[in-house]
Formats: sequence, structure tokens, C-alpha cells
Amino acid sequence: METLIATMAEPTTFPSLTKHAWFLTGPTAAGKSSVAVRLAAMMDAEILSLDSMAIYRRMDIGTAKPTVEQRQSIPHHLLDLVEPDTSFSVAAYLQQAHQSAEAIKQRGKCPLFVGGTPLYLKACLRGFDSGPPADWEFRKSIERELESHGPEALRRRLQQVDPLSAHTLHPNDTRRMIRALEVAKLTGRPLSHQQIQFEASHRSQHAHVYALQWSRSDLHDRINQRVDEMFAKGLVEEVAALRNEYKAISRTATQAVGYKEVLAYLDNDYDLDEAIIRVKAHTRQLARRQETWLRSLPEVDFIQMSLARTAESVADEIFEKSKAKII
Repeated sequence: METLIATMAEPTTFPSLTKHAWFLTGPTAAGKSSVAVRLAAMMDAEILSLDSMAIYRRMDIGTAKPTVEQRQSIPHHLLDLVEPDTSFSVAAYLQQAHQSAEAIKQRGKCPLFVGGTPLYLKACLRGFDSGPPADWEFRKSIERELESHGPEALRRRLQQVDPLSAHTLHPNDTRRMIRALEVAKLTGRPLSHQQIQFEASHRSQHAHVYALQWSRSDLHDRINQRVDEMFAKGLVEEVAALRNEYKAISRTATQAVGYKEVLAYLDNDYDLDEAIIRVKAHTRQLARRQETWLRSLPEVDFIQMSLARTAESVADEIFEKSKAKII
């Protein structure tokens, strides 16, 4: 059974960090880490990870964590927070993010969030209501119903109490459907009505939110190269070591692109060449989803990338653009 990170005793509302921090985002393999180090040096900032997989210890190669040299040159935060057998929520991330950002500001430096997890980004920009603490008995009863009747029955039940959530959530996203049912039961109000602030956006000129944007073909080439490098560095060995060390890796960690496919390879579902092909394909799909999310956020100021550009030139452009912002 996977370990659960300690749940806060009371629900917490996390305010937006938009006016108190900078954000550098973009799809996977966009080159965020190298640009971030240069940008942080220019603006006297410390870097906070905005990556839902980099919070796990011992998951280094498959998450493309910043290098030792990058971490030595600029302080990095929100990496390696929990063990791979631990579940970690958006609320838990935001609690750590607000504490770290405040400590950075107390040191007279600027918090610079860097990463590509869209849900974490949106929660930082719009604020987030964590809702009531979990009701584990209720969750277990719903999970038993799910096993007996399937996700469609779960969706129909949610439709009765929170039709908006039932419409917007993916039919197979049973975890969030269960949470929506739980919130409706505990508060008497639909979860969708309690996250209205989650849709309150800012204009790009009123926020320091920058996204690196590549042509589709160049980004695919970068993804393929990164995946090849991950396997060459020992991704298979990393995943095998995790499996040997932990009785059960958390559901979130096992679904991470790269880890999911290698676990299947270790189970002899397919050979290594097929695993590499699948990781590349699934990473391209992940990048497309990230790009779709970013295009939906008015806060984002896109930075056009090309193979000829250096990290220094990109950081310089972002820094110059920041001077025209009205924060």
C-alpha cells in the first residue's frame, strides 16, 4: 500500500503567487533548466521546481532533474520532497511552494518557478482551495462501488451532485471524480463551485510568466534525443532499483512517462526497443497536452525558440520583456 503524505487538519486556501514570483515553463525537453539558471543569475533569484515528478527522491534520470552543476550555481527548491511510494497532492505542493517562496523573499531574492506541470502552474497563478480533509471511509466505499460497477456508473453518480465536474473530468479520471463526490458530501456544495477563482486569470503584461515555444518538428527531435540520453544514462537500472527498494511505488509515480513503459519492459510486456519507442511517443503526447494547457492561460508570454538560440540569448530576451510589465 502506498504511503500518504500527512493531510492538513483543516482545508487551506492558497492565494495566487502571480505578483510575488516569476515563472518559466514550456513543454518537456524545451530547455527550461539551462535558461532558468542564466535568468536566475541575472535577476538574483532562487529556483523552485514546478514539476510533479521531480518531487520524488531517486527518480532522477526519468524526470530530467537539474544537474549537480546547475544546483550548485543556483539554489534549487521543491526537489526530492517525498519517497516514490508516497502520494503527493496539489495542496501539499502549494503549501511547500508558499513556504519556500516566502523564505526566498525574506532573503531578499526573487522566487523563480521552473517546470512544465500545468496543474501546478495554474494553481500557483490562480490560487487554490484545498477543500476539506479526506474522508477515507467514504473513499473506500466508493472504490468498492467502482470495482463492482465501473467508471461510467461513478460518472453518473457524480452527475447527480456536480454535473459540471462530471462534464469536465475525463471519464477515466476516477481519482478526481471520487474527490469531487467526497467534497460534495462533506461540504454540501459542488467542488466545481468552490474552485471559481481557479478560472480568474491575469493578462500576460501583468504577470511574469514565460513559456518556451518550439516548432513541432524541432521539439520532437529534442524529445527523441532526450529519451535516448535517458536510456543511455541508466533509466532501466533506475526503475529496476526503485522496484527492488519499494514494495509499492505510488500510482502517480508509476504513471510517469518513462517509468510506466520501463516497468512494463521489466515485466516482459515488450522488448527494450519497443519500450524506447513508446517512451518517445508518450513524451510527444505529453508535450502536446502541455502546449494545449499553456495556450489556454492568458498569463503566458511565449518565447520563440530555435536551434540557433543560446540559453543566454533567451534569458536576455525574457529579462528585457520584463521591463515592460505592469505588475
